[in-house]
Amino acid sequence: MDFKFDNNSISLSSGGKEILTHTEDAPMIYVGYGQETVDMYRGNFKIEDYLIERKSLKLSSAEAVIDGAKLDFEGKIEARVTVKNGVFTIEFEQKDPSINRFWFRVNSDKDEKCYGLGEQMSYFNLKGRDFPIWTSEPGVGRDKSTYVTWRSDVENKAGGDYYNTNYPDPTFVSSRHYYLHGDSTAYANFDFRHDGYHELQFWEVPKSIRIEEADTFVELLEKLTGFLGRQPELPEWVYNGLIVGVQGGNERSFGLLEKTLEHGIKVSALWCQDWCGKRVTSFGKRLQWDWQFHKEMYPNLPQKIEELHNRGIRFMGYINPYLVNDGELYKEGKEKGYFATKQDGSDYLVDFGEFYCGVVDLTNPKAFEWFKNDVIKKYSIDIGIDGWMADFGEYLPTDDIKLYNGKSAMIEHNHWPVLWAKCNYEALKESGKLGESLYFMRAGGTGSQKYCTLLWAGDQSVDFSRHDGLATVICAALSSGMSGCGLNHSDIGGYTSLFDNCRTKEVFLRWAEMAAFTPVMRTHEGNRPDTNFQYYDDEDCMNRLARLTGIYTELAPYTKILVQENAKRGIPVQRPLFLHYENDERAYDEQFEYLLGEDVLVAPVWQEGKTEWEVYLPEGEWVHFFSGKVYTGGDYMVPAALGDTPAFYKKGSDFEELFRKITEKYGR
Repeated sequence: MDFKFDNNSISLSSGGKEILTHTEDAPMIYVGYGQETVDMYRGNFKIEDYLIERKSLKLSSAEAVIDGAKLDFEGKIEARVTVKNGVFTIEFEQKDPSINRFWFRVNSDKDEKCYGLGEQMSYFNLKGRDFPIWTSEPGVGRDKSTYVTWRSDVENKAGGDYYNTNYPDPTFVSSRHYYLHGDSTAYANFDFRHDGYHELQFWEVPKSIRIEEADTFVELLEKLTGFLGRQPELPEWVYNGLIVGVQGGNERSFGLLEKTLEHGIKVSALWCQDWCGKRVTSFGKRLQWDWQFHKEMYPNLPQKIEELHNRGIRFMGYINPYLVNDGELYKEGKEKGYFATKQDGSDYLVDFGEFYCGVVDLTNPKAFEWFKNDVIKKYSIDIGIDGWMADFGEYLPTDDIKLYNGKSAMIEHNHWPVLWAKCNYEALKESGKLGESLYFMRAGGTGSQKYCTLLWAGDQSVDFSRHDGLATVICAALSSGMSGCGLNHSDIGGYTSLFDNCRTKEVFLRWAEMAAFTPVMRTHEGNRPDTNFQYYDDEDCMNRLARLTGIYTELAPYTKILVQENAKRGIPVQRPLFLHYENDERAYDEQFEYLLGEDVLVAPVWQEGKTEWEVYLPEGEWVHFFSGKVYTGGDYMVPAALGDTPAFYKKGSDFEELFRKITEKYGR
């Protein structure tokens, strides 16, 4: 990187292209003051800003210091620039206390592509749109032109839009071979709509902006994850087959497990989210948020878990960082003073949809330790549970809430999912279970990379819709991978069923055939199990699912290498095509295909009623998994019978023998 400055201008360039420029005519920094209004309803946020003032800042003075410069912007902002070992960092010190809005411009051009910002569901390439950085429910439908989104907005303020995500991160990767990270947990908006620049807005003066470059995208991700942290490896048992998500108590859940096994479906774990009990609301079947096993629904659960272990099958549960106010653990936490309160010290309860919960104050070290030790360890790990869905994390309210650390909830909100991830991570690590047990999360933020053992894509609709169905989990895996979370998966068949939108057999199987080419296969009955298609009710589907879990387990030797690579180098398991085909212009705009490692390409069928599917293959020779036919680079219409997601392996791969055996065993 080449950094230059004088008393009037600043320039940062790389490879002959300017990344940052500041002159009197083209300022880099703007500051101002605004007043926001934030309305939360069940994890959905309506955020508006009344901007009172915005002005550009001139560079008042600049002096050279070791490895960089010290800059003053009109006495309102001081900045310390460091350029060392290919890393540019500009640290800010706020001198004017009235400033609560900050804008930072980064040079661009119309051909640049940008990726990341955590887990994005609708658009992989960020260029051309703006993206608020605020963890929330992702919305139902997420497309204002659809009936489901409209009705969700009208009835529950929950329709969402393309930018809503459980896991935002103020970090992006540029096709110009650098990443940029903004060190702030405040509400932010990264605006990529301008040809000539990106404008990054923060509702505080960020601690710093960091830019690091590399010659290749693989090297760039290694550097990014070296900075943000890397996920640990998955437990060995995950590769044994499907994680079966069922509920209803011992008789039903263990009975459906037996039915699944009898049909030759390989199973790694039984996941019972209602291990803690259930409650029924207008949304569907929900859980009793009191994180201990329900002795009526799951009598003798520790013994049942031990019996599963003896058969080589694991058991998984469910927890989140909130406690329902009619539960036993709520009473214990309240007596200890471990919940966030209102500003006047009275109880603060959050509406989660016809029941109310206390917010365990994770900024309170004693509350953090209590939840980690006396809830997660005591009631999950100590009875033999091998993992869980570590749900939520997005719901920290911002109005009238008082936190132990004294910080504003507007600052802590985006940090909350990271604290939640850290609580789970420490529970496993201190119990000696890291690498043996597994939790999966949907919420995240900067720092989740290290603490999240597995990401899941959240609550998709049970359909093929463009912005909330099967297609979105492909984009989710690619974007989160470019943000440092390279282990991702999803609910096979989706989760959310509302307004007569019900899962079909086709949706389930298309989702399952894609999941066979991901790090983890897991089913979910959804929020309304009784009205949605379930694989265990259909003989043909169970036979097809047995074949798909067979493919998944046969791929395990290859998948394990990719998971190890993610842990050691930060290279995601599911990868965008350009990661290994940098000179292929087409690869930069492809968001509905992915590379599984370097040697397998997957182009999932995400529309209904298809028997053929158009795919794009990069240069080289590619062998179709289910026919053995060899293709060269280019566009093709290929067979895509139900159960055969278009998947190809690279001819000449070191794993070619493994792939060929899968073709021989499971091909048509």
